[in-house]
Amino acid sequence: MPHADDKELRARVKLLGAMLGDVLRHQERGEVLETVETLRKGFIDQRKAEDPGKRARLMALINDLDPALLSHVVRAFSMYFLLANIAEEDGAHQDRRRKVQKGERLWYGSFDHTLHGLKEQGVGPEQVQLLLNSLRYRPVFTAHPTEAKRRTVLEVQRRLDVLAKRLDVTPPGPERAEIEQELRNQIQVLWKTDEVRVNRPRVEDEIKNGLFYFRETLFDTVPRLHRNLERALRSAYGPDSGIIVPPLLRFGSWIGGDRDGNPFVTHGVTRLALRLQSREVLRRYRHRIERLALELTHSSTLVTPSEEFLASLAADADVMAGVLDGNPNRYAQEPYRLKLHVAHYRLGRQLARVEALLDGRPDPGAQGGYASEAGFLADLEIIGRSLASHGDSNLAEAGLKDLSCLVRTFGFFLAQLDIRQESGRHSDAVAEIFDRAPNLPDYRALDEAGRVKVLDEMLSHGGTPLIYGDDLSAGTREILEVLEAVRDLRAEISPQAFGAYVISMTHQASHVLEVLFLAGFAGLAGRRADGTWHCALRVAPLFETIDDLTRIRPVLDTLLDLPSYRALLAASGEVQEVMLGYSDSCKDGGILASGWGLYNAQKQVAQATAARGLKSRIFHGRGGTVGRGGGPTHDAILSQPPGTLSGDIKFTEQGEVLSAKYANPETAVYELTMGLTGLMKASCGIAFACGVDRGDFMEVMAELARMGELAYRDLTDNTPSFIDYFYEATPVSEIALLNMGSRPSHRAKGDRSKYSVRAIPWVFGWGQSRQTIPAWYGLGSALEEWCGRDEQRLATLREMARDWPFFRALLANISMSLSKCEMGIAHEYARLCDDAVEADIIFARIKAEFRLTTEWVLRLTGNASLLADNPRLALSLGRRNPYLDPLNHIQIAAIRRYRALDPDDPGRGDWLAPLLRSINALAQGLRNTG
Repeated sequence: MPHADDKELRARVKLLGAMLGDVLRHQERGEVLETVETLRKGFIDQRKAEDPGKRARLMALINDLDPALLSHVVRAFSMYFLLANIAEEDGAHQDRRRKVQKGERLWYGSFDHTLHGLKEQGVGPEQVQLLLNSLRYRPVFTAHPTEAKRRTVLEVQRRLDVLAKRLDVTPPGPERAEIEQELRNQIQVLWKTDEVRVNRPRVEDEIKNGLFYFRETLFDTVPRLHRNLERALRSAYGPDSGIIVPPLLRFGSWIGGDRDGNPFVTHGVTRLALRLQSREVLRRYRHRIERLALELTHSSTLVTPSEEFLASLAADADVMAGVLDGNPNRYAQEPYRLKLHVAHYRLGRQLARVEALLDGRPDPGAQGGYASEAGFLADLEIIGRSLASHGDSNLAEAGLKDLSCLVRTFGFFLAQLDIRQESGRHSDAVAEIFDRAPNLPDYRALDEAGRVKVLDEMLSHGGTPLIYGDDLSAGTREILEVLEAVRDLRAEISPQAFGAYVISMTHQASHVLEVLFLAGFAGLAGRRADGTWHCALRVAPLFETIDDLTRIRPVLDTLLDLPSYRALLAASGEVQEVMLGYSDSCKDGGILASGWGLYNAQKQVAQATAARGLKSRIFHGRGGTVGRGGGPTHDAILSQPPGTLSGDIKFTEQGEVLSAKYANPETAVYELTMGLTGLMKASCGIAFACGVDRGDFMEVMAELARMGELAYRDLTDNTPSFIDYFYEATPVSEIALLNMGSRPSHRAKGDRSKYSVRAIPWVFGWGQSRQTIPAWYGLGSALEEWCGRDEQRLATLREMARDWPFFRALLANISMSLSKCEMGIAHEYARLCDDAVEADIIFARIKAEFRLTTEWVLRLTGNASLLADNPRLALSLGRRNPYLDPLNHIQIAAIRRYRALDPDDPGRGDWLAPLLRSINALAQGLRNTG
């Protein structure tokens, strides 16, 4: 039965669903709504009691629909999910709001709950300050092809969000009726907006899509987040605690920087990405300054600004003529307005430069602008101190403080851009350069020790070989031009504009040294003539496969014991960043081997750096789904190995996660809060002693990971027909036709191997067909083999599930993934396979493992159902299943019709439309893609 607090949410979902029905009734032929209702009610009945005859009639109805009508039916289901998502996010926000209004202890993961908990543990204000000073939470937005929504749809969704919130606070009456009519209007607009892209997006489109979240939500969210934390600190530690909230957030981006496997991301695109980001943030700052200039209208006849402020104003003489624009008396008696207009003018000069470069016009230079974010921030702080000097500190603590918070977070770059490239591309470039340079060996012929030796010598001696760009291949020239772009943009926009240079498929130490060697050609790293070292490039090796995760320690030991590398690391900030790939490791060896390999990898990084007195930062390459490292962020951070986090964490936010977390301001505040509080708790070693892992738990988990990997590989690697099953029993081939991202879905075109298909479509295909095997397969077999009916071992496993955050989070995520499986529907997908006998054998194995895994999860947790600990998700899935069931069956029918037609048949394209729309709709309904 639904909980009592679900009543309002169900009413809101029902209201929005009725509005959608009204739109369908008035805007489409009657068959659309009639078919939707027949299918919805029919599949509800099937869930209550299976009726083969009724199921056959439902399938006959689907199969008899023409493609055009089928497309509209799919779109109706998809729109229902979008509206349900809006209602659920708003409902969760209203629940949290009610707690605040009642003055209750706030929800688990809130700042209030976390800080009161720390105080109860005896953590004092000084320790909290130390903890806050060390925190840096770094979400990195990526453009992996998993976001099925167009930006146009996101904008309509944002308007619906705003209207839904107005409805929350408006009593019945004419005003509420107007809001409801506007909701209907926007639903009607959404109905007539194509949610499927006609063309594959360009990288420029992806960049602009990423900017949407900063412009619409994050720029306003960040100051709110800081103010919420300040309120919670006052509540827990009192108004006179003296605790100051430093900058806690730093956003990153891969959009326009990730060139691994994406030929469309060039050095020119990287320049475009950062300039678009800079333009966005400069516009936001100028808008805020305009608002402040209308508020800080103090007259010099009534207040006396500080000497520091007056000196600062005098130092602006170089731009004052441009600011006053021929009117020397402008703001003559309004010093703060004058100073703000100076800032507005300086930012305007920078903005004019960015826009000229974006338009392809000559560079006008930065004359009159700020040299860096530090100059802009200094001006704002001078204004604040001056206001405080004459009794207006409360005004300094308002909008001016919010703007300072934004500048500390976003700088002049908005989000730090990471560069990513595959290691083999660097090896080829170095080999080619060595070929062109006299007195250098054949790089390709060297073993790993030889490569490390020669690269160390090149870095230690300073300088680079003399080469001529015209003699180099296009691939090598592009790598060097990317590094030149990094150099130029650091000077043009900000020295902080870039995050890390990520090397995917890092297998050995030479892969890192190669990048530093190549960086020397752009003047980004090396040894000067006077013997000093410089390095403006932070290089982060990415370890992705199960084997790579086991090689982390030898690779890091080699690098960190190399004098040239240590010198360059010191010059770049003494922080060794390492990226861990969740997606490929899980695709490679399954959820248990991946999760355990990643857990141990973090320990290896922490131990290798700590032994040498260095800091480390783990960059988690997480996706949205559990099969790609997803799951609730708060619990994911808490499940990291004890003592490996020191307040600094970086992770990718991919695909559908962006709209789910950041399209709505209230949801964005909540998600960022949950991440930050998780980081506070997990970084306990900074301020107070934290626990250690139990050795017996570690031994058990190592065995489970080994057994789970064997079971997973036996299915995915050792079953000859398995890859055929994957391509035929899932819509992965059709997913590649959906214009969701600029990046190809396979590493090698035409290669259908498990290695070639990227982790995103791998997970996406399994999710659409309701099998989700990457997120759970192998757990049941491992537990059965290790434990069997041994009661003592069962007690150990239950203790692990209760007391070990890592194992508890693993089981929770697997439970969530299992709850989204539907073996009956999955069997229908299996019937799409050409070899029915082989398909039945493979499906039987998947179904048996599903049952075994479900049984074991329930046995270990003691729960009666998979989602017993997550009632909100259980209710959500209960609302969605009546719409998900017909969508899956529609997709199966569309796949069958589409694949049956000859590629040259003109009618084949008609069936592609409802098929692609069904992919979007299921992604919307399951709230998962890749």
